[in-house]
Amino acid sequence: MKLVKNVYWYPEKAIGDCNTYLIDNNPCVLIDPGNPRYLSQRLSEMENDGFDIREIDLIANTHSHPDHCGANRALQTLSGAKIAMHREELEHLSFSMEFAGYFGMEMPKFDVDIFLEDKLGGKMKFVVIHTPGHTPGSVSFYCEELKLLMCGDLLFEGGVGRTDFPGGDLEKLKDSIRRVSELDIHYLLPGHGGVVKGAEKTKRNFEFIKEYFL
Repeated sequence: MKLVKNVYWYPEKAIGDCNTYLIDNNPCVLIDPGNPRYLSQRLSEMENDGFDIREIDLIANTHSHPDHCGANRALQTLSGAKIAMHREELEHLSFSMEFAGYFGMEMPKFDVDIFLEDKLGGKMKFVVIHTPGHTPGSVSFYCEELKLLMCGDLLFEGGVGRTDFPGGDLEKLKDSIRRVSELDIHYLLPGHGGVVKGAEKTKRNFEFIKEYFL
């Protein structure tokens, strides 16, 4: 489903899955492929939007939890894409593997090929922002041109990411939310739930979160 310009949204399918986003930006970047159980359905939705899996150049993870990157290995095998996440998330990856097994989720082992640094490559600039709190190496992606923020499990419509799992830090989460709230955002694209569209709606969402969670 096309959201705006060259950004597409493939909503989560069930508990244990996440929202997936595609940036057709040369390179073509897929953000958080989700649970492998729903990968074929997700790829079918992408095909309906005119994308071939072999067009994906990079799989970028907002963090390493299995509901976000369980399909990394399968998608990489099919597409040949490289896998990227923040350097500080690498140590947390071993926990995420154990976490997956504890909850009976699939998360085939994969290697991280690229560390996310300042920005995603491409004709339209997407800045990588380190937003720890939910996990140590959580990141968000911000495009000033589109006024769009992909925030993983940092915050949602009417809520924030949990910090009770190992690696979570409530104070860091609060600080990360405060920092991104200062950006000019018209599209808030979280890891779960609905997308928040419009400057006023995103502003009210931040105000609600600051009042009740920060």
